[in-house]
Amino acid sequence: MRLIQKLKQFERQYVFLRWATAEEYGKIKYVGYDFVEFEIIDIETMEYRETVIINSQLILEIVVGG
Repeated sequence: MRLIQKLKQFERQYVFLRWATAEEYGKIKYVGYDFVEFEIIDIETMEYRETVIINSQLILEIVVGG
């Protein structure tokens, strides 16, 4: 299974995502063919902070809470 297919299962869910230069909690807003749109949140206030576009090849780890 390709990473993009797996990420598509977690679209619109809150996750912990680690990529090449950072790691943040947030919500996967959209998964495209070669990028992921990720809304970073402040976990203390649960408020939206910013949106980043991440090249899917740079994603190292994703953790889904339960």
